Amino acid sequence: MAGLILSQVVIGLVNGMLYVLIAVGLSIIFGMLGIVNFAHGAFIAVGAYLAVTLVQNFGWPAVVLAPVLTGLIGVIVEMTLIRHLYGKEPLLGLILTFALALFFEAALKFTFGGDARPFDPPGFLSGLIVWGPILLTTYRLAVLLVTATVLVAFWAFLRFTRFGRIIRAGSRDAEMVGLLGINLPIVFSGVFGIGCLLAGIAGLLVGPLWSLQPSMGNDAIMPAFVIVTIGGLGSYLGAAVAGLMVGLVGALTIQFAPGWSAASMYVLMMVVLLVRPRGLFGESWERFE
Repeated sequence: MAGLILSQVVIGLVNGMLYVLIAVGLSIIFGMLGIVNFAHGAFIAVGAYLAVTLVQNFGWPAVVLAPVLTGLIGVIVEMTLIRHLYGKEPLLGLILTFALALFFEAALKFTFGGDARPFDPPGFLSGLIVWGPILLTTYRLAVLLVTATVLVAFWAFLRFTRFGRIIRAGSRDAEMVGLLGINLPIVFSGVFGIGCLLAGIAGLLVGPLWSLQPSMGNDAIMPAFVIVTIGGLGSYLGAAVAGLMVGLVGALTIQFAPGWSAASMYVLMMVVLLVRPRGLFGESWERFE
């Protein structure tokens, strides 16, 4: 029993790290642009389908282009559509991004068909790893390591680069950043593109874990919103902690109470918000109050 629990904990960590990756992209878009991006899940699906297409046509080395192309699509979407919503009624952003999600899902269904399709991991990542009582697939371990590396690199980008500092400052007060002479339209396009790039990385990684289908992003977007809520608006540390919590709670619930697995993250969110209404690491942000 102990070995089974440990295996589920490791699986929960893998899922949690993927949720963190998705939630961080969603969080920076909301924090900087003030847009609740309901199309974020659709970009995960776009990244997954781009990845499988690149693998089939050019081999596994080309798969690194999938997140980059997803980010470029995000930049185009921001420049042509999202940009016109800044400073306007927030409901318009909800409606537009929801419509975008439906559009991308329909486009994927038209291009690739509506049936689920497999996306096998590379051969060198097939097989199982047995470490004491822990049983884990090689691919899940690779996902855990890659996701952790991406998140650490993204943290370093926010912490030590000029553009990262602009993002952190702009999340608090974008108008102040603009008054300093920084070109906000370029920054906004970059932030939306980075958020979509992170979604593309998540799509690439979850492709072999989930079956590919045009609506696959729907399975990730709600956990991402829950994680952002639990962790606290704009808190990247909060997103990391909350993502791991959701992943672990979900994995253990599947093992011991499968009927509650779908509701477990919502129960966790309710408990956290009863104790911390702003989330675990949430603060009072004037621009959203």
